Amino acid sequence: MKKIFLTVLGIAALLRSFSQQNPDTTGFQSRKLKVDEVNLVSSYYNQMGDHAAVTGGIGTQKLTDIANVIDVKLVKYDRKLRKHAFDLEIGIDHYTSASSDQIDLKANSSASHADTRIYPSLAWSMENEKKGTTISAGVSSSTEFDYQSFGANIGFSQKTKDRNGEFSAKVQAYFDQVKLVTPTELRTGGGGGRGDSYGSDNRNTFAGSLSWSQVINKNLQIMFLADLVKQQGFLSLPFYRVYFTDGSVHEEKLPDSRLKVPLGFRANYFLGDNIIIRTYYRYYKDDWGVSSHTVNLEVPVKITPFFSISPFYRFYSQSAIKYFKPYGQHTAADEFYTSNYDLSKFNSNFVGAGIRLAPPNGVFGVQHWNMIELRYGHYTKNINMNANIVSMNLRFK
Repeated sequence: MKKIFLTVLGIAALLRSFSQQNPDTTGFQSRKLKVDEVNLVSSYYNQMGDHAAVTGGIGTQKLTDIANVIDVKLVKYDRKLRKHAFDLEIGIDHYTSASSDQIDLKANSSASHADTRIYPSLAWSMENEKKGTTISAGVSSSTEFDYQSFGANIGFSQKTKDRNGEFSAKVQAYFDQVKLVTPTELRTGGGGGRGDSYGSDNRNTFAGSLSWSQVINKNLQIMFLADLVKQQGFLSLPFYRVYFTDGSVHEEKLPDSRLKVPLGFRANYFLGDNIIIRTYYRYYKDDWGVSSHTVNLEVPVKITPFFSISPFYRFYSQSAIKYFKPYGQHTAADEFYTSNYDLSKFNSNFVGAGIRLAPPNGVFGVQHWNMIELRYGHYTKNINMNANIVSMNLRFK
C-alpha cells in the first residue's frame, strides 16, 4: 500500500501545475490542442488460493499486483467545428506470484516469481456534434517477459435526431506473441530456458462489437451490447502443468481456435436527485463449452452535492470447458487437456464500495484537482480462492 500512495503523491505533485491555469469561461471552442482531463489510477491487488495452474491445479495461488495508470485526454476543434479528442494512456503493473515461481520446482526462488507489464495506448475520435456522428481509432501495446501484444481498433457511432438514442459499432484486432516458457522438467535442447533461447508462437484475436443506447425518459436509460470474438493460434499457456492418471506431467494443450459470443444489457435508473441504480447483465457462450452469467448492481448515493458513496455487488457463474479435469485425472486418450481452474465450473462474488469527493473549489483547494475516488472490493470464488483490491482515482480537469 505504501508504494501506491507514494506514486500517487509523486505524480499529483507534477500535475499540480495545472492549478496555475485560469479556466476558460467564454465558451470559445479552441482550435488549439489543449489538455481536457488527466486521470491517475493506482491499485493494489492481493490474492490467495489453492488451485495454481502452474503446478497442475494444486498449490498456492498467492499473488500481489501493484498497478499505476496515467490517462491524459486532449481536445481541439477543427475548421469545421468538429471535436477531435486524443486519449494517451500508459499503465505499469508489477506483480509477484508464488505459483509462477514454481515453473522451476527445484528453485527456492526464480526469475518467474515477479514481472512487470507496460501497456501504452493511444486513441483518437472525431465528433461532428451537428450530425451526431463520431468516428474513432486506436492502437495499443502490452509487454511483459513472456508476452507481447499489439492492438488496433476502429469505431463509428450515430446519434438519433432527438439525441436520445445512439448506435455504435467497433472492430478490434490483437496480434500477440507468446514466449514458450515451459516447466523446467519438460524442456528439451541445450537452451535450458535462459534468455532468448525460448521459442515463441502467435495468437490473434478479432472482435466486433455493436451497441444501442436509448434514453427512455428522464429517469431511465438502457443499453444493449453484443460482441463476436474469434481467437486463433496458440491459446494454451506453456508453463501450465497437467498431470495424468499415470503420474506423468505434460504442458497444457488446448485447441488453436475459439469463438466467443457475449451479449449484455445495461440499465441506469435515476431515483430522484441523489440515488442512481446501475444494473448490468451479461450472458456468454463459447465453442469450448463455457456458458456464463454476470449480474452487476451498483447504487451511487449522493450524500452532499460534492460527496457520494457507491456500494456495489457482482455475481458470476460459469460452466467448465470440455477439456478441464482436476489434478491427476487426465489420460492419454484426451486430445486436449487443462487443469486451470479459471476454466472450471465455479461461482464468484465481488462486493465492495467506493467513496467519491468532488468539491467545487478543488480537492484541498487545488482548483483543477476536481475529484478523488477510493474503492475497495472483496472477491471470492467457491473453489477456495479470494482476493482484495484497493484503488484510487485522481482527476485533474
